[in-house]
Amino acid sequence: MIFERIESEGLAHYSYLVGDKGEAVVIDPRRDCKIYQEMASKRGLRITDILETHRNEDYLVGSSELSDRTEAEIWHADSQLNYRYGDPVEGGQIWNVGGLKIEAIHTPGHTPGHMSYLLYDRTGEPWIVFTGDSLFAGDLGRVDLMGMDRAEEMANDMYDTLFDKLLPLGDEVIVCPAHGAGSVCGASISDRVWTTIGIERERNPKLQYSDRDEFVEGIAEKLERPPYFREMERLNLEGPPLLGDLPVPTPLSPEEFEERAREATVLDTRMELGFNSAHVPGSFSIWMDGLPNFAGWFLSYEESLLLVNETDDPTQATRLLVRIGFDDLAGYLSGGMLSWHTAGKRSSSIDTVTVHELCNGLDRGKTAWILDVRNDEEVKDAEISDAHHIHLTQLPENLDEIPSNRPIYIFCGSGLRSTVAASFLKRNGWEDIKVVLGGTAGWNSTACPIE
Repeated sequence: MIFERIESEGLAHYSYLVGDKGEAVVIDPRRDCKIYQEMASKRGLRITDILETHRNEDYLVGSSELSDRTEAEIWHADSQLNYRYGDPVEGGQIWNVGGLKIEAIHTPGHTPGHMSYLLYDRTGEPWIVFTGDSLFAGDLGRVDLMGMDRAEEMANDMYDTLFDKLLPLGDEVIVCPAHGAGSVCGASISDRVWTTIGIERERNPKLQYSDRDEFVEGIAEKLERPPYFREMERLNLEGPPLLGDLPVPTPLSPEEFEERAREATVLDTRMELGFNSAHVPGSFSIWMDGLPNFAGWFLSYEESLLLVNETDDPTQATRLLVRIGFDDLAGYLSGGMLSWHTAGKRSSSIDTVTVHELCNGLDRGKTAWILDVRNDEEVKDAEISDAHHIHLTQLPENLDEIPSNRPIYIFCGSGLRSTVAASFLKRNGWEDIKVVLGGTAGWNSTACPIE
């Protein structure tokens, strides 16, 4: 028996390959799906079926791509939706994979037609359950994606799913969800890499409510919804355009890059120090590891992207972007900022100050408008007195709260998210911007203490 979990970094997405005696199934594949073929081929397996747990919102599913490569049959959940590919799953449906058996279980809550998949061992006992976005380590799938007018209904469905279908499987059953810590598909997913029904029954805070009413009230909450979710939902019904091999953006000379930048968005994936020191004028900054979390909040699917990277290899940035549907990659700056400067091109910069410099200035009477772009939980743990809190993802909707006639000091806890915010503000007309380097550990201001 072969079992592999494949993690898509940044998205905290988990997909799975299960095989036995020459046959294999893949559960919730990602779009750049060559890895499943390679894993199966090395083990002498043929992928026969692709199982989806639900219509995904946060990434492009790779079912059509993988089926095109392997001729595997696609089975999709949420059959009430108008899919353009594959066949609908029915609760109780069985797949035999070599000597193993997998059964579909209808587990609504996150979505109305959500499916989990139960893998039985060779003796016929429940062994592993692939729970998709229903049960996570330390959390449950969000129930607000159908709209808050249906959140209570979906929360009731989730209660039935958990207490009538998943928890009765047995404490020893291994739980394999579709996401880990950091995913936007849950409010507070734990960093437990592996978990079981028993561990979740005992430790998952959302399984500790005393009754149905308390459970529904506790989980029917509205969470942030990235704007790119709508595009993911649309494409995951139609089937995303087939990639073939991962696309390779064209290397561009500084002159070619400058010309194309007039009608494209320049996305700089370097770290904050490099970007703030010098960047192509008008660039938007999202550091490489931040692309899965923030590209969908700030970039437009209507505009081509030009890349500026640390190296001349655009593979990683390309991979992360196409997973969330940013396929229109018009090229990258060959030679990076070094080639830009040696070609005599003009660059822009953003001022930086260390957290210690800002604190010392405040204590000497400096007046500063501090924009704190950390999330609510971070601010709750360590709030800076007199700072103005707007979470990074909420900046586009709250620009009118930020003055444009005085210096803005942007704080996030390291400087990475602050640089994203600074580049966004600069593209929208703000000039006097300073990125604060360093986090709350170094904050030591008497005038503006941490509370």
